Amino acid sequence: MKALRSLLFYAGYLMAIIVSAITLVPLAFFLPLNARFRVLNTYNHFIVFWFGLCCGVRYRVEGRDNILKTPCVLLSNHQSEWETLFLQTIKSPMCTVLKQELLKIPVFGWALRMLRPIPLDRSKPSRALRMVLSEGAERLSAGLSVLLFPEGTRVPPGERRRFNKSGIHIACRAGVPILPVAHNAGEHWPGKSLIKIPGQINVVIGEPIMTVDRTPDEVTREVEQWIEQQLSRISGVPRPAIEEASASAL
Repeated sequence: MKALRSLLFYAGYLMAIIVSAITLVPLAFFLPLNARFRVLNTYNHFIVFWFGLCCGVRYRVEGRDNILKTPCVLLSNHQSEWETLFLQTIKSPMCTVLKQELLKIPVFGWALRMLRPIPLDRSKPSRALRMVLSEGAERLSAGLSVLLFPEGTRVPPGERRRFNKSGIHIACRAGVPILPVAHNAGEHWPGKSLIKIPGQINVVIGEPIMTVDRTPDEVTREVEQWIEQQLSRISGVPRPAIEEASASAL
């Protein structure tokens, strides 16, 4: 049954891409930035809804009242594709730091380009960091929030990866708050499987973490500790011991 429901989901997923390519992407091209975000976010809203309908996955969000109206840096753990879609819907306008290869994907990449992402060239880490810092500051000053996944890649439930500090550096330099998010989406939308698992995705949006007059190391520790505490509380898969995760990251 799970396989059939997953197949139905992907059929709708593919159809949504085709319809978006014909309607939403051309329309968004002629719109100002804020309206462009609203139009293209229609796709994200639909996929999240369709996923829940087809695969029997509901989601529960704690802390919506913590979402700021002003620009901020949103940092989330990264387990699946679900959060890349859902987090775009909770705050707009918001750009994402992402692999530059994603911009080359037909339709999907075209839409991403119109949302002013910050592309990363992972083959040149020093240059990539400079770009993230400069373009992140520019996006924030233009009124956009910035979304990053500080683990740098998808990390399966029950595993831990040391956080990259680039997003924290952006926030500290600009003096804007960090909005931390924790979720267990990978338990229901596995990163390396086409089969989706029914159940409930838990999302927790934390209170903003201030960065003014604080060091990136200090802020990083607070963000990591908060996300880990929430994952330990909401996850159905046991979290690894801190000592074990630290050793594997060396």
